[in-house]
Amino acid sequence: MEIGNIAAGFGAGLTVLAAGMGISKLAAAALESMGRQPEAAGDLRTSMIIAAALIEGVAFFSLVICMLLATK
Repeated sequence: MEIGNIAAGFGAGLTVLAAGMGISKLAAAALESMGRQPEAAGDLRTSMIIAAALIEGVAFFSLVICMLLATK
């Protein structure tokens, strides 16, 4: 097994872990804010969904880079 494949697998795992932690922290903060100010829940929900989509996009891009490195 080539070291590049191992590094790509490690990078992919690290990417998924970091994205999951980022989205969970984002959701926790948004839910806490909604609990404190229920009248702002709509704006917070919209902002949270946009931020989560951006995190997912970066994670997907990183996974594609890892897959490209693994196939080289």
